Amino acid sequence: MAITDAKKVDYLWKKLGYGATKTDTNANKAAPNEAIASPLLLRGDKTWNEANNIPGVMPGSSAGIVTVYPTSAPDETTMDNTATTNRTWKTGLTDWVPPEFGSTYGAKIYIHTSGDAGNAAGSGTRVFAAGSGNNDEYFFDYQSGVVHFIGTNLPNGVNFSGKSVYVSGARYTGPTGIQNVAIEKGNFEFNTNTLQNTATNADMTFATQGTGKYIFSANSGVVVPTGTTAERPTAEEGVLRFNTQTGKYEVSEDGSTWSNLRTETVAGAITKDIFTGDGSTTSFTMSEEPNDPRNVILYIDGVMQEPTTNYTMSGTTVTTAGEAAHAGARIVVMLGFADSY
Repeated sequence: MAITDAKKVDYLWKKLGYGATKTDTNANKAAPNEAIASPLLLRGDKTWNEANNIPGVMPGSSAGIVTVYPTSAPDETTMDNTATTNRTWKTGLTDWVPPEFGSTYGAKIYIHTSGDAGNAAGSGTRVFAAGSGNNDEYFFDYQSGVVHFIGTNLPNGVNFSGKSVYVSGARYTGPTGIQNVAIEKGNFEFNTNTLQNTATNADMTFATQGTGKYIFSANSGVVVPTGTTAERPTAEEGVLRFNTQTGKYEVSEDGSTWSNLRTETVAGAITKDIFTGDGSTTSFTMSEEPNDPRNVILYIDGVMQEPTTNYTMSGTTVTTAGEAAHAGARIVVMLGFADSY
């Protein structure tokens, strides 16, 4: 025995109206009493990502994400040979914009000589969804692009011999699918698990509001930027990096100079460099760069020299003032006394 139309309607009523599964007849279990949820499937691959950009009035010609099939050039359909002759016609095109976006998107249907789209609106017969009062209504499925004469009869007084059905309307042809959602990302791009800046020499800014913190929830570690001395970025207050050339972490505290972060304990942090005067040399290169010039003590033949007055510092170079130390002079540079890191 075939399923009755009443049971089919009850199924649709429960499915569409209540998002529920039909488990019994309406007499035994009304729609509000169906307890098993069955919402309609929302396919992520079919989402219209830029539907918000569809104009409220259908454009006169294709523009942006809307492709228009005007009355001067409607789409010619083909008959569905699996259905009753002339009953169903296929555009072969999906995602037609329905009238819910604006009444002007309502499809116009014409029956006219095959292969003559340009004259379909002017010389063909336009049929209407409500029919002509002879049970000859049609339904246009905007999603599949199919015209189906859903009434008992085909359009009244229309001879389909040598004719085609033409559709005038518009389609959404913008990006679809969640995987193609455009994200406002500026100069950033994701490459597998890497977030990178596509603009040369541009900063990457991560901002929080108020007293919010940056929290790295992991039990491993954080790798800071690394590079040589020549690859240092422009100094700014609070910049931290690892210098691969010196093998030390370094910071810019004042926004203009760089200082090393010493990782040794204070007890083992003192470095001593010994040089011998030759009567002409005034500049000597230390084995490492101090994080602060105040961390340096200079002795010449056991006499401590006064900073600025007797010597100056620049990077790893200490330069004595006045005449060069005599030949054979013992020059000792001590580094690390005032290290506070």
